[in-house]
Formats: sequence, C-alpha cells, structure tokens
Amino acid sequence: MSLRVAQSIAELRSLLAQARRAGKTIGLVPTMGSLHAGHGRLMELAREESDFVAVSIFVNPTQFNQQEDFHRYPREFEKDVAFCEALGVDCIFAPPVEEMYPRPGLTSVEVALISETLCGPFRPGHFRGVATVVAKLLHIVQPDFAYFGEKDSQQLAVIQRMVEDLNLPVTIRPVATVREPDGLAMSSRNRHLSAGERQAATVLYQALRAAERAIQAGERNAERVKQQAQQIFDKQPGARVEYFEIVNPADMQAVAEIQGAEIQNAVRVAGAIWIGSTRLIDNILVVPGER
Repeated sequence: MSLRVAQSIAELRSLLAQARRAGKTIGLVPTMGSLHAGHGRLMELAREESDFVAVSIFVNPTQFNQQEDFHRYPREFEKDVAFCEALGVDCIFAPPVEEMYPRPGLTSVEVALISETLCGPFRPGHFRGVATVVAKLLHIVQPDFAYFGEKDSQQLAVIQRMVEDLNLPVTIRPVATVREPDGLAMSSRNRHLSAGERQAATVLYQALRAAERAIQAGERNAERVKQQAQQIFDKQPGARVEYFEIVNPADMQAVAEIQGAEIQNAVRVAGAIWIGSTRLIDNILVVPGER
C-alpha cells in the first residue's frame, strides 16, 4: 500500500477501518512536522511493532503560549511527506486547524502536578494544550501503540498519566532521545541556531553529563549535583539557564536527596536553556552509583 495523506477525520477513519478489517495493529506517531532523525526513530519502532503506521502532522495552536512561536514553527510538508514515505509510513494525518478545532473548545484535558514543574511555570497552558490534542488524536486514531520521544520527558510523563487516569486503550511506547555526534538532542528548533549558537548549544548536554557523573560517583545531595553542572554553564556565557533540576521520573517533582544505587531509584536530570532567541530542552535518566 502506498502512502496515503488524509486531511479530514472522516477520511482517516475510513483508512483505519480498512486496516482493522484486515486484522492489522495500528501504531501512531504524533508530530508537528519539520521531521528529523528523532522522529524517524519513532517511525522505525512503529514500523517494527505495528502493521499499519499512521503519522500525524499538526502544528497545534493550543500548546503555544506565544503566538509568535506558533507562526515561527517551521512547516515543510512536502519534505515531511517524502521523509515518511522513505520510512514506510502507511498514512499521514495532516488536518487543518479548523478540522481539529471547528469551533472554540470548551473542553480540555489537564494533568495536575506533573505539568506544574520544569517547563510548566515558563509555558503556562502548554501541557493542557498538549494533553488535549493528544487525547483528541488517540480518540480519532484509536491506535494500539503510540510513540513519544524521551527528549520531551515531561510531555511523555503527562501523556502516560493521562492514558492511565482516563483508561485509554493504548500502549505508550517511550523512545530514547536521538542525538547529534556531539550530544546535542535532535530538535526542530536546532535549525534556528547560528553556527556559533549551535556550538554553544552543546553546553546543556555537557551539564547533564556532569550531573550524571556526580550522581554515579555517589553524590546524593541534589543541590551539590546542580552546583557541579552550573560550573559547566559558567564556562558558556552564550547560554541562559531557564531551569536545571533533578526530579522523580514518574511525577517530575524535584528531589532534595537521591536514594540508593538501584534502578528503582533512578532520577531524571532535566534542563532548559536559551541560546539567543532559541529555547532548548534536554534530559537524561540516571541510576545512582554506590557511595
């Protein structure tokens, strides 16, 4: 079957119904387009696990707290179609805004607690917009599996809890962050960086790794771990730190003391920085080492 592009919910559901009648499992990769190798890894895993792979390409206006960011978000639909086709995607769902939001919405989904830390205070309403549009996509597609990258770890945690709390019949598949050779997490925002900014942007991953080394060396005090990471940031004046935290991976709440050296005591080290006018986020999961 060649790649199909559906712009309406009715057309998409017709394609999905055909796949279900043929006994196929369905995998969904939700995206906002401007696709790169990180998205490609999601599609590859979906292709391995699912009989029918659907990719949504929708720049969701309700998750942008600045309209300027919404209009600035890169849109390269023809390129994205070719990208999906090369990876064996069966269907692209690319609705116009009026298809997803035919009139002003009175209903939204909000996941408390998890959405209130890290990016939450800096992007008011963002996670409500994310949870709402993902809930809509899951209801529209009704996939067996849905794939989300760990680079957006807070978003992933929000979606996992939403699916659990609302008993949605879908398995969420987290996918490891895909990085450039120098460690920079792949992101659609990276294209906004100048050559000098691109070089400076690696400081976030370097700080994450410094925190990881401290934790694995036995440091248990979160503040002291963050101080070691701050030494890395201090060497890069081109970066402005928005936040850098050590959190519980399940609820994204900050921890003061890191517990013992077992996998169940793993922490997520997460940060957001500004390089010029570009905001970048990244994180790593760290299993504490022995003291």
